[in-house]
Amino acid sequence: MRTDESIRAPESYDRSGDVEDTSYAGIQLQCPRCRTSMDGVRCLVCGFDMEVKRGIVEALPPERSVRFLQFIRDYEHIRAAEGRGSQNEEYYLGLPYRDATGRNNVQWKIRARSYKCLVRRVLKPLGRGAAILDLGAGNCWMSYRLALAGYRPVAVDLLTNHHDGLGAAEHYYRHLSYPFPRFQAEATRLPFLSDQFDAVVFNASFHYAEDYETTLREALRCLKPGGMVVISDTPWYSSEESGRQMVAERHTAFLARYGTASDSIKSREFLTEERLRRLEERLLIRWDVYLPWHGIRWALRPWIAKFNGRREPSQFRIYVARKNA
Repeated sequence: MRTDESIRAPESYDRSGDVEDTSYAGIQLQCPRCRTSMDGVRCLVCGFDMEVKRGIVEALPPERSVRFLQFIRDYEHIRAAEGRGSQNEEYYLGLPYRDATGRNNVQWKIRARSYKCLVRRVLKPLGRGAAILDLGAGNCWMSYRLALAGYRPVAVDLLTNHHDGLGAAEHYYRHLSYPFPRFQAEATRLPFLSDQFDAVVFNASFHYAEDYETTLREALRCLKPGGMVVISDTPWYSSEESGRQMVAERHTAFLARYGTASDSIKSREFLTEERLRRLEERLLIRWDVYLPWHGIRWALRPWIAKFNGRREPSQFRIYVARKNA
């Protein structure tokens, strides 16, 4: 490991005080390249070394970093142009309930309502201390909120920048009794041994997957028996055609506005009932659906769009499935 930073989090992270030298905050690791159990952060089988930089464990092998390079560049460019992030710490501490910049108020209102529903109706039964994998954590606002609520989050994302990626978690650390772990990794090659987490949450991130089945299989692998996988704030449409229309419109708009269609990685982009049903059949799971209340105007959007002859708008639901015991 080519770093002076320790892979071990502060003792206070594990409330039992039982943190092994070969774990990160009590989390057992596996090599994301060859999937071998790792004693520390260096794989003794294939030689992959997970470096730690600024507190972020880099669990993305070089050949995978190259594959995602253009996607990361495009995504960071678009997010910056959209006004994501801030120099003001209060911006991060206010999320998702308040966007101090005022640039993306509508989206953050959706995130806030979905998060309230997620915590109150989905995660609350897990109890304090539950280990939750935050996949697609972005600037880590949800991991921060979960830590405040007494859960043990682990943040995972491809982006590590200090504005809109994992590096932004530093804004939260001064307000927590312990820093939650952060990993740069891809969702289909997670650096964790199986059967460790009580929940895996895709928060506004599942639609970036190239293959839904492969991505969910990996998430289920990391769950304890009976643990739950959660998909929140991924666009849902009643028909495949509506979803494809949205994707075409989005790529055209991005190309005109930002100079890139942001399609270097062929993400699936949306959900439909048929797509969810196929996942149930192939993975032997069953979805429970939760409907956050976004207000009467939001509820009327499909009817208004139909009346005006427009494409149906996206809906944002919460889907939960349990890993078979």
